[in-house]
Amino acid sequence: MKIAAAAYPLDFLPDWESYKTKLGDWVARAADDGADLLVFPEYGAMELASLGGAEVAADLEAALHEVIRHEAAVIDLHCQLAHTHGVHILGASGPAWAEAPRPVNRAILYGPTGVIGHQDKQIMTRFEREDWDIAPGQGLRVFDTALGKLGVIICYDSEFPLLARALVDSGAEILLAPSATEAPAGYNRVKIGAMARALENQCIAVHSPTVGAADWCPAVDMNTGAAAIYGPPDLGFPDTGILAQTALDVPGWASAEISLEAIARVRSSGAVLNHAHWSEQHARISLQVEHCKPL
Repeated sequence: MKIAAAAYPLDFLPDWESYKTKLGDWVARAADDGADLLVFPEYGAMELASLGGAEVAADLEAALHEVIRHEAAVIDLHCQLAHTHGVHILGASGPAWAEAPRPVNRAILYGPTGVIGHQDKQIMTRFEREDWDIAPGQGLRVFDTALGKLGVIICYDSEFPLLARALVDSGAEILLAPSATEAPAGYNRVKIGAMARALENQCIAVHSPTVGAADWCPAVDMNTGAAAIYGPPDLGFPDTGILAQTALDVPGWASAEISLEAIARVRSSGAVLNHAHWSEQHARISLQVEHCKPL
């Protein structure tokens, strides 16, 4: 299969038709290049806040509600595009109502026949906790699709290995890591996290970030990143672990051909067997940690 990860800029949109045209163009470009799975970034949906006007987009709370107001139309549009092009799409995440009294950060997975399901971000960053009051999601999901078993680790979630491992233990072969990071340090944290998850689980990790300035919306005003597709640096994969990567802060698609057979092969015959040897850690950490002092 071919996977495409978006380095996606946020635009101030004058109307819904502008968003529809933009998203349609992005999807068509990747699909025309042969992509089967398209991944959009965390909080990419925040550009919809601009449909409420500059004052709404500039207000942290009002922007949330404006994006949520368009949820049904966004879902319909993604379903249409996935069906028309015969692709799977992880839509850009955004605020959504769940069981919690506050919005969660939700990414929805679409297939050619409609919505497959959604994943809510599990662990909130300081900004989400302290300034924006975004609620954590409840539980992880593995999506069993025609392309393989997929898991989603949204931005900060990618920095916590037990979340990814729970998905892999439940069958995930490809981890999707949409992100929105302001500074280079934040981008690199997610990049390093996603690469580490690919290494230790001997799987594919797909990193899709927002890029560029969006100073009209303080929640996503600065965005740094490069889209990339990572694998384990071992048998059948590049020595760097990087299958494809865009230039830093340049909008566009990173795309790469991957196969589930290559994942199975490296897990069974690689120079190292991180995936198989993961459980050996448990016996090691169950032993008492010794404190050694100099004589």
